[in-house]
Amino acid sequence: MNNSMNGCEFMKKIFLFITVITITLLLYVSKNKDETIIIYSSMEQFRGEELQRQLDEHFPNSSIRVMYMPTAKAAAKIHMEGIGTDADIIVGLESSYMDNIKTSLADISGFSKLDFLDDLKPAVHDNRYVTWERQAGSFIINKKVLEKHNLPIPTSYEELLDPRYEGLIAMPDPKSSGTGYFFYKSLVNTLGDEAALSYIDQLEHNIKQFSESGSGPVKLLIQGEIGIGLGLTFQAVNEINKGNQFEIIFPKEGSPYSLTGTALLKGREEDEEIKKVFTFIVNDFLVYDKEYFSPEQILKDQVNTIENYPKDIHYADMQGIEEIKEKERLLELWKY
Repeated sequence: MNNSMNGCEFMKKIFLFITVITITLLLYVSKNKDETIIIYSSMEQFRGEELQRQLDEHFPNSSIRVMYMPTAKAAAKIHMEGIGTDADIIVGLESSYMDNIKTSLADISGFSKLDFLDDLKPAVHDNRYVTWERQAGSFIINKKVLEKHNLPIPTSYEELLDPRYEGLIAMPDPKSSGTGYFFYKSLVNTLGDEAALSYIDQLEHNIKQFSESGSGPVKLLIQGEIGIGLGLTFQAVNEINKGNQFEIIFPKEGSPYSLTGTALLKGREEDEEIKKVFTFIVNDFLVYDKEYFSPEQILKDQVNTIENYPKDIHYADMQGIEEIKEKERLLELWKY
């Protein structure tokens, strides 16, 4: 009898012990999950990986997760979920989408200590986000291809209409590429809607491909399928530094560009740990990212260590590039 009772008591103690351990583990996992700082990054993955590495190094006692999230997907998710989304910080989101989710973003006045160019200061964006980067474009020339066809290097949009360039030009599609859109928007700002669309009607005869992605023209240039690509300047510089015989030409209208931003979700500015992480991102990592990865100028005293990167770039008039309604309107007119 006593042995039976002792056995029952022992089993109860074992069961109680297992229950306590299970509850403790569940609470620990739940606590860690709740305390993990989630960052949506729309930068290229190698840049997001470097951000993760530096955050782990500077905040060893914090649980931080940098998640790659394409800009349109991140914007749609936050627009739908609002401040209830799992993200605490967003990095590198296209500014037109930033404008669309502005009501879900915290006031970040006082967080940034950097000296931005006057038209890119946080106050210009109602202190809802910090300008993260300028993604700019140019005419990228494969000199070997043009030499093969005995053709001159074009220096203006008008020269791209020369029939001799038929089938030798590529441009990203504005409906699927932010790069394509900023070339399109630059033409609209310069010429007006009607004249810009008339220009594209003529340019289409020389276009080999309206590529789905912004990197499409550079890939075609590398393969020697085209001689002229309307693409991202930093990608052209990367290829030049690899030994490709490319040349970068800026049209007289200037280098077209789009902007991205970095922000806090509303309510997160009250969390001390999230504030520390955000402060590091917008003051320390932003400078590192501009110096080594994305060198188009946004800061007054910006340092650029990338070899062969153009200096003193004249930028195009990109008024309205941040307006989502304007983008939607212009894309409705695009028919190519």
